Amino acid sequence: MAKKTAGHQCFHCKQWVEHGEAHDCWTTTEAALTEGLSEDLQDAYGRLRETAVEFGDQRIYASHSSIMFSRKACHFFVRPKRTYLELVIFLGRTVRAPQIKKVVASSRSKRAHIVHITHRDQVEAPITDWMRQAYELQDAPAARNRKLLKRGSRR
Repeated sequence: MAKKTAGHQCFHCKQWVEHGEAHDCWTTTEAALTEGLSEDLQDAYGRLRETAVEFGDQRIYASHSSIMFSRKACHFFVRPKRTYLELVIFLGRTVRAPQIKKVVASSRSKRAHIVHITHRDQVEAPITDWMRQAYELQDAPAARNRKLLKRGSRR
């Protein structure tokens, strides 16, 4: 009878971890998160990343199952899924548009706008405009952010 090796399946990433093996699924890379994507989704992610880099200085890093884009705080992130990229953009107001699947309050002053990207051609205005607005939102004084939020919630 074969002896079963001691270990466990990680609750988060579902990877098998042998007993005594170091494992930290919270530490990952962009490459690891995008390697299994279809060619269309990899192209779309490449375009999202190129667009974000054009905005200016920021930190781009992988965290658990998402790729974060941040300056002082995260302004948007990409969560690769099997059939689409889930782009979550943090804005100081609620935007209603066909591209936005859902809007969720993420703090008192910001709303998370969830967009599904399936092809590189979708990474254009108005999505890129919202990405830039999220990037620039951190430059605006807090009082202005609250005013934008109040104005956006009445629409």
